[in-house]
Amino acid sequence: MDIRFPADAPAYRDSNLTVVFRALVDGEPVPCAISVEALEDHFGAPSYDRDGWMHAFNNGRPRIEAVAREHLQISNGTPVLLKSGHFPPGDNVPS
Repeated sequence: MDIRFPADAPAYRDSNLTVVFRALVDGEPVPCAISVEALEDHFGAPSYDRDGWMHAFNNGRPRIEAVAREHLQISNGTPVLLKSGHFPPGDNVPS
């Protein structure tokens, strides 16, 4: 399974408090997202701050994409929603 993450800009989705990004699995687009709670808990994002969530995503993007890749492999390429529990305790990245 070939999994790539285009350098597209992520987008904040206020309807479910996530930052969404895209993976390409064997050339097909697959939606991925991370909850703002995970960004706050593990990537130093301030609460209730859209710009902070986006900044935390961009700073943590390599780790976020690595975890998304693991879940895409496990799920055989189905959409991924990463939550705080997907990142081990102590896996925090300073802001």
